[in-house]
Amino acid sequence: MKILIADDHELVRDTMIAFLEREGGIEFSTAADFTEAARQIEEGGPFDLVILDYSMPGMDGLDGLTRARALNDGKPVALMSGLATRAVAQDALAAGAAGFLPKTMAAKSLVNAVRFMVAGEQYAPVDFMTAQEPEGPVNPLAERLSHRELEVLDGLCRGLSNKEIARELDLQEVTIKLHVKTVCRKLEARNRTHAAMIARDAELF
Repeated sequence: MKILIADDHELVRDTMIAFLEREGGIEFSTAADFTEAARQIEEGGPFDLVILDYSMPGMDGLDGLTRARALNDGKPVALMSGLATRAVAQDALAAGAAGFLPKTMAAKSLVNAVRFMVAGEQYAPVDFMTAQEPEGPVNPLAERLSHRELEVLDGLCRGLSNKEIARELDLQEVTIKLHVKTVCRKLEARNRTHAAMIARDAELF
């Protein structure tokens, strides 16, 4: 069985492999962003299962899921996330994801989920999908941005440099620069300072 795990945090990749390799008979590949994941699928695929982090660089929301499914020749592609909402999970499943995996899953649950998805079934943890959503309206500004973009915008509002935001989020500085550019475009801001002002005026943080 061949599995590709794509996440921008090495610790997450290593932990998942540690959980799954006890099963035996699994050949693992890893990637730190969507571009690398797509390259590996094209060159070494199709994989029996591809697991993509929803917030890693290059994903662009569910667009990454759609592209990965096309590249993986119809074999299952799942999303995982530590912070995505139930609505995101529902949209992912509706878009054809093989499953949705919260990063808080226990080892045994992860192993069972992988078996389920490789067998062609769609997986989502019942407790996550039925949990009560936080009350109160969602800030309309927040709906325009991905979770990672919101994290970067929060850093801008606190006056952090790209280097400081990169260190805080454990990302490359060039990745932060790209996120800042995207945030400014989505908020129609002239620059990073203007983006921070827009966020403050909207009481986003």
